[in-house]
Amino acid sequence: MSNVERDPDEKVCTPGRHAPARFTEGLSDGVEPAPGEDGCVVEILEPRDVPLGGPRAMNVQRTLPQRARSLVGAWCFLDFYGPDDVSRTGGMDVPRHPHTGLATVSWLFEGQIDHVDSAGHQALVRPGEVNLMNAGTGITHTEYSTAGTSVLHGAQLWYALPDAHRFSTPDLHSHRPEPVSDDGWTARVFLGELLGQRSPVPTYIPLTGAEFRMEPGAEVVLDVPAGHEHGVLAAGGTVHLQGVEVRPGHLGVVETGSTRLTLRAGDEPVIALLIGGEPLGEQIIMWWNFVGRSHDEIVTWRAAYQQEMGFEAPDGESPLDTAGDGEPLGREVVEADVEALDEPGYADGRRFPQFGLFPPDPKAPLPAPALPNTRMRPRG
Repeated sequence: MSNVERDPDEKVCTPGRHAPARFTEGLSDGVEPAPGEDGCVVEILEPRDVPLGGPRAMNVQRTLPQRARSLVGAWCFLDFYGPDDVSRTGGMDVPRHPHTGLATVSWLFEGQIDHVDSAGHQALVRPGEVNLMNAGTGITHTEYSTAGTSVLHGAQLWYALPDAHRFSTPDLHSHRPEPVSDDGWTARVFLGELLGQRSPVPTYIPLTGAEFRMEPGAEVVLDVPAGHEHGVLAAGGTVHLQGVEVRPGHLGVVETGSTRLTLRAGDEPVIALLIGGEPLGEQIIMWWNFVGRSHDEIVTWRAAYQQEMGFEAPDGESPLDTAGDGEPLGREVVEADVEALDEPGYADGRRFPQFGLFPPDPKAPLPAPALPNTRMRPRG
């Protein structure tokens, strides 16, 4: 999924509880701290509506990032959508767009999505099966709900890759976890380790991701690492986290220090999504669909994407800058362009094309927004 806002703010994401004042996305009153049953504080993050673009745009509810909090562990982005009537909104319709320095995680409760990426993968995203795309050095992909999907309900999450792995080779992993059930609840652990289950999907940093479906009045107590932060998204019905109410679409967050989490359903069935992980411990800049460590990285990646998609003229760093006529290519880079090059990569050693080659798609790629007028920089 792409962040399709045409004027995205710079997101300076720092480890710990609160982002600096410069972080401006989200609601000014987006956090309601509440005391939990075990004495810990549960932060309640309110979602905000974000259209995915177009006149019949499907709206998503975004709880991460926002002004009050930018990270839960390494998780830096959470969009929740549905149940969505595809006949009314058009469903998921996101043309080719880029990512760097992060991994995307798709989890569906209902419906199906076709995924195609520039690393050569084609996948069908289905309920109960996680799809994790490691963007690494750079990748592009498309996401379209299938023709047979009438209702779409799910979540798209990103987490920041740690510095040691953020330039890894792009790849895709799919996994269908076995359900774990007890008195009135069923869980599926799709990332990390929980309830005696361990996901085989590599994440490069300790993370947790799990779905819980709970009958009215059901309760589950989870043993969790004290060094991890955790968030619980109420994806259907109202769930209580440490005794604190988390309303539909909201995200309840518990800081490090807790060794047990208690989830409890009220008078209606609940679908909840648990995320968690070890704090990233690094400063990052998140702008549009890129996660970097400096202003210059973001500028370089945006330029490469715009030039490779044919939106902007090649600059001196690009191997396409051979004619020197100052004109954009006017189309996406294809294999013949790569084969015709004297130099196989960018001047700074990056592969070319950084965002890969792509199979034919009738829809044009999404152009990157304009850069902010001020220099982006991480702050402590």
